[in-house]
Amino acid sequence: MSPSYHGVSTSPDGPALRPPRTRDAYFDLLRALAILRVVAYHCLGLAWLTIAFPAVGLMFALSGSLMAASLDRGGVAAVGRRLRRLLPPVWMLAAVCVPVMVLGGMRLNWSVLLWLFPIHDPPANSWGSATLGMIWYLREYLWFVLLSPLALQAFRRWPIICLLTPLGLLIVFTLTEVKPAGVISDLALYGDCWLLGFAKHDGVLRRMRQSTLLLAAGVLAAAGASWFLTHPSARGYDLNDIPLGNALWTTAFLLVLLGMVPSWLAREGAARQRLRTARLLTVINNRAMTVYLWHQTAIGVTVVAAGRWGVNLTGLTGRLLLLTGVATLLVAAVAGFGWVEDLAARRRPALIPRGGGHGRSSQREGRPDPELIGSAA
Repeated sequence: MSPSYHGVSTSPDGPALRPPRTRDAYFDLLRALAILRVVAYHCLGLAWLTIAFPAVGLMFALSGSLMAASLDRGGVAAVGRRLRRLLPPVWMLAAVCVPVMVLGGMRLNWSVLLWLFPIHDPPANSWGSATLGMIWYLREYLWFVLLSPLALQAFRRWPIICLLTPLGLLIVFTLTEVKPAGVISDLALYGDCWLLGFAKHDGVLRRMRQSTLLLAAGVLAAAGASWFLTHPSARGYDLNDIPLGNALWTTAFLLVLLGMVPSWLAREGAARQRLRTARLLTVINNRAMTVYLWHQTAIGVTVVAAGRWGVNLTGLTGRLLLLTGVATLLVAAVAGFGWVEDLAARRRPALIPRGGGHGRSSQREGRPDPELIGSAA
């Protein structure tokens, strides 16, 4: 992951100016909150978290904005650079988990190669399916990256049509018998989020009148709430189980979150000085892939260990113990595997990423590299 940057000035046909690269503290903060929300959701299973903070759509939007910035800076070559940063941490996960699954009885065939380039869900046994389910997000992220060069051109020429297309497809999938493969349905579900990232980068949201933006967000939120409140799933109002309500609600959420940046966070230098947790943000952003890829395994190991030791994980005390165990294992994972993210970003490997400083010159000294990945719930 490389540093997140402010967007360049653009015209309908592409970038016009290329200002110096600078950190975007607001992006760092949002990404850190999203990854922490994901871990909390998977630990506690609280459905209301998906409504209060739709982290998946937010991470796709942030990544879409940063992908647009990368394409403006480096053209189509940015796709290769992004893949270089995405895949090595996945390969490290596979190097550990695939042998374990084989020992557990998983049969090997050609599909194991999908662990090298997961454009489709790679194979897993029953244990792997439970702890490696987050790979779906990497699959969708990979497809969004591959499609971005054409999608960005199309968005800049026909922004409204592009934004309406994923939502339109999702409505068709929801109201008809058409049930596409997971790759297609998830592209429709989160396509608007990625495209809103383009809009954020190009300054479209910033140029919107605040009243217009809030009206659009209000209409979408009302439509989304109306749908998921009248179409609850087996888990209640968990937006992960209600795609159309999820898409509408998340789009409204993103319009406000990305279109109305708090003034104190918009000031780059002041933001880093005022955020007392900047060091923690540095570590989380620079190790987001590691935390994301290993957090469900950490949850599984904690639950199994608690069962063998007779520890009750229910109730307030039990949940605190669960969170503590998962946090401890994630620290171990970051220490053991996080260096792969440094190598993938061509930085000097570091046990704990260092903070401080801005701009390009600090990258090789362990600066946060949050351009690549977010989280999923």
